[in-house]
Amino acid sequence: MSRAVVHRMVGGVAFVATLLGMTACGTIGQEGRGGAVSPGAPDGVVAKGFKIGLLLPERKAARYEKFDRPYITRDIAALCPKCEVVYGNADQDVTRQQRQLDSMLADGVKVIILDAVDSKAIAPSVVKATEQGVKVVAYDRLATGPVDAYTSFDNIQVGKMQGEALLDALKEGGEPGRGPIVMINGSPADPNAGEYKKGAHSVLDGQVIIGREYDIPDWSPQRADVAATGAFDALGPAKVIGVYSANDALAGGIARAMQATGVKKGTPLTGQDAELAAIQRILVGTQTVTIYKPIKPEAGNAAQMAVSLGAGRAVTSTATVNNGTSPSIPAQIIQPVVVTKDNVKDTVVRDGFWTVQEICTAEVRAACEAVGLS
Repeated sequence: MSRAVVHRMVGGVAFVATLLGMTACGTIGQEGRGGAVSPGAPDGVVAKGFKIGLLLPERKAARYEKFDRPYITRDIAALCPKCEVVYGNADQDVTRQQRQLDSMLADGVKVIILDAVDSKAIAPSVVKATEQGVKVVAYDRLATGPVDAYTSFDNIQVGKMQGEALLDALKEGGEPGRGPIVMINGSPADPNAGEYKKGAHSVLDGQVIIGREYDIPDWSPQRADVAATGAFDALGPAKVIGVYSANDALAGGIARAMQATGVKKGTPLTGQDAELAAIQRILVGTQTVTIYKPIKPEAGNAAQMAVSLGAGRAVTSTATVNNGTSPSIPAQIIQPVVVTKDNVKDTVVRDGFWTVQEICTAEVRAACEAVGLS
């Protein structure tokens, strides 16, 4: 699987703001979207509106239906009130996503925002869209094929942040090589998973003993539970000193396995996506860290790119990426944030990602009060 190569065009990684207080089809300056092209004044195409397809990959991660879909839909409506969003969720089914994309082409979409289930398998569909004059914005995961624009996070950096957080937690307990860790990576069909894995290994290799390592198809929490249980039984639950989990959904399955097999409570466990259950686990001590990837700016970038491409405008960017078939795809890359129990209030709560009321249920209330969440 080819790795996305990111080439910076400006210093640093843009952390972009959300679409707030914006007039329909109005202008958003460079500072408001981290360099994404401004739609400018309404023109004939935008004034009339057009169809934009939105293809999301699954529902196992809470983010897609709760955040990505409504944010993108809202931002498109603000930029192009008469544009219509045609939506499909593949439920982790590659063939279904291919059919959904074909259906959107038949329905006359001008642009497709695509979060691919399988970045390679979707390539022929991307080619078909291009042949029909339909633009493709790769969203969150970099699809293979003639993609026109891309917005996501620096995925290798995400993996490094996870690895560094795990290593720091291990060092608090002593020598990080004093016992084995287990690595539970994401789906081999997801290019992001390979980049998280690469970033984590760049930090952990030579510092820790990796007792067992697994790639989990479909990011399945159930499969993560089974894999982790087997690893803990083989290594000895009392000997395992930490677990790398590529995301929070996997971490949920791993946390169950840790409890069921008798791994010591408080053994470091990573994650990603800042899911509600993960934030609660962090507060009560059954997960150590998650990586928060602010979805509002990512969704805003995708909406702006889609409207711009649909209106026939070029997309400016803060970087370019290489997906193995297209070497210079304009991209917007957003900075992720490490979340521990000490900064929940200043990250996911401050941004309105989760409210205190959502986080601090009866089971978590005491832990919330201990860190000033009330």
